[in-house]
Order: sequence, then C-alpha cells, then structure tokens
Amino acid sequence: MSEPSAPAVRFLAPAQVAEMLGIEVDEVVELVYQGRLQGARLGSPPRWRIEEPSLAEYLAAQTEEARRMALWRQANEASFPELWGSARTQGV
Repeated sequence: MSEPSAPAVRFLAPAQVAEMLGIEVDEVVELVYQGRLQGARLGSPPRWRIEEPSLAEYLAAQTEEARRMALWRQANEASFPELWGSARTQGV
C-alpha cells in the first residue's frame, strides 16, 4: 500500500496576490525578497509565483500584528490620568 501524497502546493501570480492584498506587484515581489512570502521563479521564461499557503500565513501574521497593536493602543489610552483620575484631581 502506498502512502497518501501531500496535496500539491498551489502557486499564485504576483498580480493575483497584489490584487488580494490591495498592493502593487512590486511590493509582492519585495515581500518575497524579505522572506515574508514564499515564492519561486518558475517556468520558461521564469516568472515569480507565490505559494498559496505562505499567503495565508502572511495574512494571519498581519492580523495578529494588528490585534496586538490595537491592544497596545487600548492599554495606552487606559493609562492616561484623565481616564482613571490622579491624586491631584482627587484632592489628595
């Protein structure tokens, strides 16, 4: 009995990824160079292709970063004296 093979990785063109992310194609290629997206030059002539799973990972990382930044802003806003009072304003 043969082992089941792993599902084939789907590759996307940079233009597809750029449209999904709302950025320019050059920015997608830059994300590959930065290692934030996994891609390779495939075909003849070679053209950039982005691994679809890496796009999902990138989006998850961006979502987590946005969540943390929102929590950080919320914590900073909550630490303002005018929100929780201070010894001066309470007459102490």
